[in-house]
Amino acid sequence: MQLDLSHPEFKAAIPIMKAIEAAGYEAYFVGGSVRDALLGLPIHDVDIASSAYPAEIKQIFQRTVDTGIQHGTVMVLDHGTGYEVTTFRTESGYQDFRRPDQVTFVRSLAEDLKRRDFTVNALAVRHDGTVIDLFGGLDDLTAKQLKAVGNPHERFHEDALRMMRGVRFESQLGFQLESATKAAIAENAPLLAHVSVERIAAEFTRLLTGIARQAGLTDFLATGLYRYAPLLDDQEAAITKLAAASGPQWAEPAVGWTLLAHLTQVPVVALMRAWKQANAMTELVKRATVLLGQLPTPSAWALYQAGAAALPVALAAAQALQPDFDAAPVAQAYQMLPIQAKSALAIDGKTLIAHGFAPGPKLGQVLNQLEQAVVAGELANDQAALLKAAGV
Repeated sequence: MQLDLSHPEFKAAIPIMKAIEAAGYEAYFVGGSVRDALLGLPIHDVDIASSAYPAEIKQIFQRTVDTGIQHGTVMVLDHGTGYEVTTFRTESGYQDFRRPDQVTFVRSLAEDLKRRDFTVNALAVRHDGTVIDLFGGLDDLTAKQLKAVGNPHERFHEDALRMMRGVRFESQLGFQLESATKAAIAENAPLLAHVSVERIAAEFTRLLTGIARQAGLTDFLATGLYRYAPLLDDQEAAITKLAAASGPQWAEPAVGWTLLAHLTQVPVVALMRAWKQANAMTELVKRATVLLGQLPTPSAWALYQAGAAALPVALAAAQALQPDFDAAPVAQAYQMLPIQAKSALAIDGKTLIAHGFAPGPKLGQVLNQLEQAVVAGELANDQAALLKAAGV
């Protein structure tokens, strides 16, 4: 089979591969870019695998960077662009179920590909577009099937994160786990406890935003992986409801996190910290979760506190739970708020002090009271009226 390599990412890297071959070595495009190109999906960074050892790559090219040379990866710099070239390798001794204790460089493409996770990710392509398929990956692409390369138990013992990648790929690609692979995930799910929360969270976030999140979440539950995810070991009912949430693909991962917080009833900050999420995402989800809990008739203050960022997140979450939910009245109510940000308040601390108000905790309390009164429509957003209400 031939793959069209006219995509700019491939075309730009082909001279690198030709230079490696001219020096007497093999070079192939491998990994997700090959899979996605065959599926007609957008591709991003391309990966190159070669029979040349790192020292040999550095002899071929004048400008290189040792980005991961201990694992066989050298970045080749060409006209301001970097291309990572990784030597064919075998791995052994996965005592932490994540990273190999020993990496051995080899000259065999087959040896390199057989250590990869799923057959659809174990395809290689020459610079002329010739596809090398040693493990039935093309058939599995056609069947939309995720099948482990070789023995699935061995693959998951080598790297337990591959189990999360499996359910993430279900969501991302709209594929199904092959039965033996799925059974192996269920049997080896406890190994996920050895993987860092950050890596689990990265896969789970991508699962939440996939085109087939229902399938990914369903198998996240069915295989028992959820039991080894932060604060979800006793949340089977909540995850079941999350998997049943309908509607289009969520472009914003905050929608999924908001629904998870809402359905589990775990305090947002505790949940997001357990999953090692960024403070900005935690704050966004916190605001959206509060608003979601008040829909369909939120208070003006809840709308105001949600703000322009959290409002669409909460509305998308509500529509996922209730497909016929009418978001328009809520969106309109937000637009009709007297102010939508504290910066729009016609008074601030400096103004109060200038009119004789003493600095201190009471100043902040008064400003907060004025802000809430304006948002509620009880006071006009007028400086004179606000000064009068403040008693100065």
